Amino acid sequence: MNAYPVDEDRLRRLLGGPDLAWLLERVRRRLERGQRLTGPVSLAAATPAQRAAAERLLGRAPGGGRVLTVRLDAVDAVLVRSGISPEGLTAAVTALTGPVVPLEEVRRSEDQVWAEAYDPLTALAGEIPRLAQWSGRMRDDGLVRRLARTPEAARLLLDQAARVLRALPAEPPRSLSVFAADFLGSAHALDDGTPSATLCLSGIRALTGHPDGAGAAWRRAAWASAGLLRDDVSSTVLTLNLRGTPALDWMADVGDPCVLTLRQLAHRPPLTTPPVVHICENPAVLSAAADTHGPDALPLVCLQGQPSAAALALLARLHDLGATFRYHGDFDWGGLRIAVTLRRHIPWQPWRYSAVDYQAAVAAARRAPQPLTGAVAPSPWDPDLALALTEHGVRVEEEAVLDALLADLAG
Repeated sequence: MNAYPVDEDRLRRLLGGPDLAWLLERVRRRLERGQRLTGPVSLAAATPAQRAAAERLLGRAPGGGRVLTVRLDAVDAVLVRSGISPEGLTAAVTALTGPVVPLEEVRRSEDQVWAEAYDPLTALAGEIPRLAQWSGRMRDDGLVRRLARTPEAARLLLDQAARVLRALPAEPPRSLSVFAADFLGSAHALDDGTPSATLCLSGIRALTGHPDGAGAAWRRAAWASAGLLRDDVSSTVLTLNLRGTPALDWMADVGDPCVLTLRQLAHRPPLTTPPVVHICENPAVLSAAADTHGPDALPLVCLQGQPSAAALALLARLHDLGATFRYHGDFDWGGLRIAVTLRRHIPWQPWRYSAVDYQAAVAAARRAPQPLTGAVAPSPWDPDLALALTEHGVRVEEEAVLDALLADLAG
């Protein structure tokens, strides 16, 4: 309690009317900013009523001209001298408008609340180290604040995202809408354009290594890279001479490529596997193997870029049945990223996919190779491969070494 209380009735009659609201607002703003209540404050184009209110407050006309100017130290003196607010203008404004919280304190409090809103990400990064860098980026790049606007909404959004990312990748793959209903309580919680979908797709790129992109097809592929499917027929994988189902046996008998959907793999997976399965990145390799060797070609699976949910489901099934894998991809940064992604899901051995193989391909190139583009990627199965790509700075596609690959695939 103040030692010298404010006479609120007299104060409201003197300073609390609507015609002096502008003056209270200016004083309060100064108090919030920690500024002294001295010097003039001005109001342009003041009304006659506002001028009259200022004259009653000061006991004299505040001056002519279009701009109404009031000196704060004069107002303070009136309040003290009259006994209306013995402790001056600060106490008077507090009595009329409520306690004043300094902006610096407000900002510190807001910063603390925002920092606490990111707690779900901190916990998630501790559980899944692969997401630590992404978690740090989410704190700094403003995406969460743009999506959520308030710390309370951000905390809820990040809690939902952490719940989703902890459950990924989904193995076996499952419907995106069913997954959303199970984990977030609504089948539409991860629909395109929702804040949860935007944030989770960002996390999935960090979790699975799926490349950046945009558009409906990219979003479908990004979800699928984490085992979440818009449907079970659009995700496919291309194979040659695999057996284990009537359809696969029939296609292998004639040596033709076969396209398997995720639905087929979920309902009728292969019952057998060959001891060794070769894996390539590009359809041209599989097509050439079918043309060259037909039913005598060794079993081959083609990823067609980043491994689809169907490809991962097939390879996981073959691995469970005892298959070992040999992988070849393009000699470029994108090819290395695909290989790293695949390595997270199944073990494989390089198939002519080492630094020595790359250097031999560069030396044997019949035409000038294309320059490497994009961000550098690692090659953990052979660290010298990434170093060799950096040194030579050119890419070598699978088609350029097709003859050697086809020779390996002869049954």
